[in-house]
Amino acid sequence: MRRKDKEITDKEIVESILNESEICRLGLVENGEAYIVPVNFAHSNGTLYIHSAMQGRKIELLKSNNKVAFEMESHASIKTGPLPCNWTTRYRSAMGRGTVEIETNPEQKKLGLDLIMKKYGWGNEELNYDAPLLARVCILKVKIENLTAKQSGDW
Repeated sequence: MRRKDKEITDKEIVESILNESEICRLGLVENGEAYIVPVNFAHSNGTLYIHSAMQGRKIELLKSNNKVAFEMESHASIKTGPLPCNWTTRYRSAMGRGTVEIETNPEQKKLGLDLIMKKYGWGNEELNYDAPLLARVCILKVKIENLTAKQSGDW
């Protein structure tokens, strides 16, 4: 990381970025060109769980190359100033790389969906899924291989 003064090394803060960020941007490669898609996700034990359809461009790309990059940020806000060069952004972000596994086991898919639903606000009630709907949902598991985090602004 070029700006070591912005690097976050505190594991609890990094964990909070992973848990509080609402959208993860997943980067894939198609014919040597970047392709980025925003996804809903949850994080647990070094793995990102991503909700997806079973078909589409993202899935086809992952079948040919399961290496991905990802980025997410939390608490981003613009800070204005009296001059254009005084403006800045306050944020915390995480970026990394990993390998994707397309989960097919129904129990593991349910685990991923449970994590995602709870992250986005499901209460303490039990989560039940209709079997045919569960069969049509895809859960992508990104095993995080590299992760860095940084921040800008007063924290």
